[in-house]
Amino acid sequence: MEFDLLLRRARLADAAPDALVDIGVKGGTIAAIAPDLGQDAKEVLDVAGGFVSPGFVETHIHLDKSCIIDRCGCAPGRNPHRAMERVSAVKNTFTVEDVNARARATLERAISHGTTLMRTHCEVDPLVGIRGFHGVKALVDAYKWAIDIEICVMPQEGLLDNPGTEELMVEALKTGATVIGAAPNYDRDRAGQIRRIFELAREFDIDIDMHLDSGTNPDDLDLMLVCELTEKMGWQGRVAFGHGTKIASATPARQREIGKRMADCGVSLAVLPATDLFLMGRDQDHDIRRGVVDAHTLMEQGALCNISTNNVQNPFTPFGDAQLIRMANLYCNVIQRGDEAEIRKTWDMFTANSAKILRRKDYGIAVGNPADLVVVDAPTPVDAIRSISPVLAGFKRGRRSFTRQRAELHRPG
Repeated sequence: MEFDLLLRRARLADAAPDALVDIGVKGGTIAAIAPDLGQDAKEVLDVAGGFVSPGFVETHIHLDKSCIIDRCGCAPGRNPHRAMERVSAVKNTFTVEDVNARARATLERAISHGTTLMRTHCEVDPLVGIRGFHGVKALVDAYKWAIDIEICVMPQEGLLDNPGTEELMVEALKTGATVIGAAPNYDRDRAGQIRRIFELAREFDIDIDMHLDSGTNPDDLDLMLVCELTEKMGWQGRVAFGHGTKIASATPARQREIGKRMADCGVSLAVLPATDLFLMGRDQDHDIRRGVVDAHTLMEQGALCNISTNNVQNPFTPFGDAQLIRMANLYCNVIQRGDEAEIRKTWDMFTANSAKILRRKDYGIAVGNPADLVVVDAPTPVDAIRSISPVLAGFKRGRRSFTRQRAELHRPG
C-alpha cells in the first residue's frame, strides 16, 4: 500500500524505549501501525524516536475576548481585580472583524502548539449582541484544515437578570452554536439560571458546559444541583463545568465525596490553572490560597477531569499562548504532583480525557481513527510535561498543519 503519510520510528505513549513503530496514513485516517512499514508514501517524516501523540484537545477557552488586555486600562489594584467590569466596559466596542482577528491570532497559537480539537466559549448579551459569536463562527470553516471547533454560547453577564440575553443565546444556537453554557454567579437566582440552561439543553438536545462554583466556600456548591439535574434529565456524560475553585477549599474527605458524586452522575470538570491562580486569594495579603482544584483526587474517585487554557491576555488572565503542555506543567507545580505516574495521568487531561468530554469516540492512535497527530520534542509524555517540550509538527487528518524547527546552538568556531 502507498501511504499518503508515513511517520517512521515513532515512540507511542507507554511503549518500551526501544519499541518504535511506523504510522501509515491513507485518506486522512490511520491505516497501519507497525515496525518498518517501508518507504512507500507521498510524504515521509522520520521521527527518529520522538514521541507521537494524538492531537491535543482544548475544551475551555474564550477566543472571543482573547488579546484585549491592552484596551482594558490598568488594574484598579490587587483587590478586587474587577476583571468582569473591565471586560464589560469594552465589549460594546467589539466588531465582528475585531473579534475575528484576535480570535484568529489565538487560534493559530493553539494550532502551533498541537491543538487539533477545541471547544471555545462565546459570550452573548445586549452589550456585545452576537458579534463575538459571528467573529468566532467564521473560523470554524476557515481553519477546518487544522482544527475542529465547536462553540459553546454562554451568558457571562447573567441570564435571568439580563433581559434580552436568552433571545440572543437561542439565535446563536439556531445559527451554529452546538453547546450551551452558564455563569450562575452573575444572576441573583443562581439555581434559576442553572435550571433554565438545562431546559434549553433539552429543548435543543445539546451538551452543557458551565462556569461553576468560583469562590471559596465548599459548603455552597451549585455543583450539587447540577448533578441532581443531570441525573433527572438523563444527561450523564453531557455536562461539564469549569473552575470549581470552591472545591479547592474543601477538606480531602469532602473532595473525595465530590469526586464520587461527579463520577456517579457523569459530570466532568475542566481545571483552569492560569485564571484561577491569577484571580483567587486576593482578599488575603499573606499565606494566599491558590484556588486550583487537585483533579487527581477527584479522578481517584472515578470523576472525569481535564485541563484547559480559559483566558488568554485579558483582565481575567493577562498572560498566555494557548500551550496546553505549559498549562499541564503549571497545574502539576501548583497541586504538587511530581511523581511519574501522576504526571503521566496529567497528560491524559488534555488528550484522552478532554476527547471523552467532547464525546469523540474516534480519538487516539489506532487503525481507522482520524490521523490527527502531533510530534513532540521529547521521548515520553512525562518528559514533555517536565520540560514543557515544544511540538515540532502537527497533522490534521494526515495533512501537515504546522512545523516548528528545533533550536540550533551556534558554537564559536
